[in-house]
Amino acid sequence: MDSISLLHQAFPDMATEAIQQLNTLSRVKAYPEGTVLCAEGAYENTFYLIMEGEVEILKLFDSAGGEKFIRHLNNGEFFGEMSIIVDGPRTATVRTTRPTTVLEIDRDSIMKMLRTSPEMALAMVRTTIDRLRVNDRLQIEEMRRAYEALQRLDRAKLDFIQVAAHELRTPITIIRGYRDVLSSHPMVKKDADLLRIINGMGEGTERMFEIVNSMLDVSKIDNQTLQVAFVPVLPRMVFSETLHTFEKACAQRNITIRQHHQKSPTVPFIHGDPVLLNKVFYQLLSNAIKYSPDGSVIDVITREAMDFELGHCFEIIVADHGIGIGPDQMPFIFEKFYQGGNVSLHSSSKTAFRGGGPGLGLAISKGIIEAHGGKIEVDSPGRDEKTCPGTTFRVVLPVGKPEESLKSPNDG
Repeated sequence: MDSISLLHQAFPDMATEAIQQLNTLSRVKAYPEGTVLCAEGAYENTFYLIMEGEVEILKLFDSAGGEKFIRHLNNGEFFGEMSIIVDGPRTATVRTTRPTTVLEIDRDSIMKMLRTSPEMALAMVRTTIDRLRVNDRLQIEEMRRAYEALQRLDRAKLDFIQVAAHELRTPITIIRGYRDVLSSHPMVKKDADLLRIINGMGEGTERMFEIVNSMLDVSKIDNQTLQVAFVPVLPRMVFSETLHTFEKACAQRNITIRQHHQKSPTVPFIHGDPVLLNKVFYQLLSNAIKYSPDGSVIDVITREAMDFELGHCFEIIVADHGIGIGPDQMPFIFEKFYQGGNVSLHSSSKTAFRGGGPGLGLAISKGIIEAHGGKIEVDSPGRDEKTCPGTTFRVVLPVGKPEESLKSPNDG
């Protein structure tokens, strides 16, 4: 394709005289395969039209230098048009994929023509806008395909979790049954060492059972099949029951849980599922203990409150003095499988300092609270293992009607 025909194709609204004038400002250059004509981030001022050959457009998508292929451009197509009107860095890299001949026009030459030819300026603007529209459509289509691929991947992952959890549950249930039989056998009861071994096996089995149940819970939440058995519940009582679970762990690590309960002649109740709420409170306390150093204090606050979104509500606050959560971690803290910190330092302990888990607890907690019509929030000044700025979780649950409050047990 000759240069005049190429310019006519690129600027169909431009008069022949202007095309010829533009042609006098252009130059023909040939490049071998693998030549970078435009480098992303570089300040360049050349407009290219492909006479013969092919180039690929590449976009940098991560700081490690990984490039993603966008598309090919062939004979008659052009690139670098934004350099005509914007003095900014290249937004993508363009590289030849085979020997390529291009028509080049530098920005200064074009700007001189634009100052004397309003017709040409209008044609350039139209061409640039058309190209932007095409690029927008391509990017939207690319995003749609990527989103659909992520949805398929997430769906496959959840399906696998659900199947794996069901497959694991049966053998674990059998092991639990045999453990109960063995631990109740008279011979085992007489042998302290054997009983300790069986109890250790039982603790490991229960840990596996908890993980399997968490896998099923997160699958139900994502599938919106979580069953909530709504009954009148006093959240303070459910929380108090959960506290007893951690008495031994707190004693071992010299951690104090201070309770601050609002005094009131009536105690508001909510309509909720005590079993599911127990899972939430368990997770919040477990996290507070795991990420708090030995000898620290955890504050638990329960009180009535007025929330802008929920109105009359009941608040449960768990505030620790632990290592905290970094601002870069905060947006992902409730996502399933998210692990804060270095995964290589992962520990499976439920209460040891910096002990980890499968990364499902907070995702499940959020799903459960939202299924109750409430919300869960987190706040932390940042992460620092030396100063321990702490983390505060706030659970807000809507209460029943005022006349449905219960008389406080302390009021006789």
